[in-house]
Amino acid sequence: MKKVICSAKAPGAIGPYSQAIEANGMVFVSGQLPIDAATGQMAEGIEGQARQSLENIKHILEEAGLTMGNIVKTTVFLQDMSLFAGMNGVYATYFDGAFPARSAVAVKALPKDALVEIECIAVR
Repeated sequence: MKKVICSAKAPGAIGPYSQAIEANGMVFVSGQLPIDAATGQMAEGIEGQARQSLENIKHILEEAGLTMGNIVKTTVFLQDMSLFAGMNGVYATYFDGAFPARSAVAVKALPKDALVEIECIAVR
């Protein structure tokens, strides 16, 4: 059985998918673009965009009753690997101690010409 997780504090899905799905104690958070749900605006620069993507994840997890500490795996999609250091500096501030497993890949393009998109899997 699966449950849809949706937070008004994170931007709504821009296609036929859910912000997150919970199944068997695991929460699968869809890729989060760096869009502020309150303004509809995309953050500036890689640091601002990484921060906003992670804040969106944080809001979705809070809706599920979880925290960033529940994340076990992330995938970071970057417009270019030259953005890695800027993203990584912000990313490190969102986790305490045991970092989740992570993949980071450069992609040809991201929706809305974003510099970064981040998805994750969290467990209860």
